Amino acid sequence: MALTGLVPVSIFPRWNFVLCAINQLVNHLDKVQAMSNGGYKVKAIVRTAIGSQRAAPAAAACGRLHRGGPVHVHDNRSDRLEEPYEIFPAYEKALLRDDGRSTILVEYGDYYGEK
Repeated sequence: MALTGLVPVSIFPRWNFVLCAINQLVNHLDKVQAMSNGGYKVKAIVRTAIGSQRAAPAAAACGRLHRGGPVHVHDNRSDRLEEPYEIFPAYEKALLRDDGRSTILVEYGDYYGEK
């Protein structure tokens, strides 16, 4: 999709799953222009989240207490999207950036039902 000029959003449900693919993601997204001798300039958005550490209220009401284990809740980044008002501008900035660079956006799973 990115090779045709679209901006795909690749979704990884947990940040730790992105770690398994980050080498390929970064190298290919960053180097595709050089590898294609300038033939392709691509941009993509990678969406992921820090796993929930608290049970969602709706899940708790149904008796389903699902919390991410220690593998799924670690936060490996420094730029945090913690407030709802930060999410859409971050995606808009990633989509509209004109430097041709890809963006990794990390959300917090706990906040989906809390904020």
